[in-house]
Amino acid sequence: MTELTRRSLYLGTLGVALLAAHASPRTLARRLGNAPVDPFALVDPELVAAVRVIRHVAVSGRTLAAIRNANAHGYILPAPAPQPVERSIAGPAGAPLRVYVTEASSGAKGRPGVLHIHSGGFVTGTALTEAPLAQTIARQLGCVVVSVDYTLAPEMKFPGSLEQNYAALGWMHKNADALGIDPSRIGLFGISAGGGHSAALSIAVRDRGEYPVACLVMNYPMLDDRTGSSRPVPPHVGAFVWTRNDNVFGWTSLLGRPAGSPYAPTGAVPARVVELAGLPPTYIGCGAIDLFAGESIDYAGRLVAAGVPVGLLIVPGAYHAFDLIVPGAGVSKRFSAAWMTALERGLSSRPGAALAHG
Repeated sequence: MTELTRRSLYLGTLGVALLAAHASPRTLARRLGNAPVDPFALVDPELVAAVRVIRHVAVSGRTLAAIRNANAHGYILPAPAPQPVERSIAGPAGAPLRVYVTEASSGAKGRPGVLHIHSGGFVTGTALTEAPLAQTIARQLGCVVVSVDYTLAPEMKFPGSLEQNYAALGWMHKNADALGIDPSRIGLFGISAGGGHSAALSIAVRDRGEYPVACLVMNYPMLDDRTGSSRPVPPHVGAFVWTRNDNVFGWTSLLGRPAGSPYAPTGAVPARVVELAGLPPTYIGCGAIDLFAGESIDYAGRLVAAGVPVGLLIVPGAYHAFDLIVPGAGVSKRFSAAWMTALERGLSSRPGAALAHG
């Protein structure tokens, strides 16, 4: 992933910490003797300089337009990297839906396919915001990547974006031959909010039984609206890049009701879905001080209990989107290699391929 730069997406030894139990804030406070924790002291040495100079702008109704404007123009890797091609497809109820198709070599047949759903807290970003990710996946794995430009919240609330993502997946299956895709080898990929969208889509796909999905790969996915609202987290968790207040705004915008409310729309919040059996093999990668670390661990544990093949990687000292903010760090390169390997395995011809890292 050395092609990725900070301009592309966002202004030691790789450890694997599979936490046996997600300690509550009260338990953590007891373990720490109620002493305040300096969040910078917890950051990996390779990552600390960058996060010290990041100026965090809270996502809110007041700042949303400016943040969207700043992210309006995605950076596309120049040729010879495969170039994204804009397509207009039929979305829900036949309404036009924009997608971008990125492939390393046109005309090939029987290739894997990846439906890529972009990040942005549900409220910002476009399909081209992460064009370098799609280009790198297409080149390294020899697959076809379809990036869907779903409508953002709060302009479109759940289930609007879910139905758009589902329509994009359906288009890939219906047009598999023309796209040169093996329909049995189509996987889902998303980071942050894109991971949350991908997880919700995997659940809808299972419940509807219309299209097969080979695997789901998510980095620091946004899975639980209760994180930072009705479920507090320690102050040093989620201190950087994407905070509790950002999370509350993003989820509230998508759900159309306050994040952490007693009830959420059915299927909107992956962490609230009771039955997880029958979901595709799943890989989750996340930093240990990312706001989403706890919910990633919880969700992975529930998938294990439901009999779903799972790979989980928790990176000590890593905050949200660390691999994109400091792509040249050794810890970021190893993290990127791990999820790319997981995606390659998930798209292989072996049914139920293990998505473990390494």
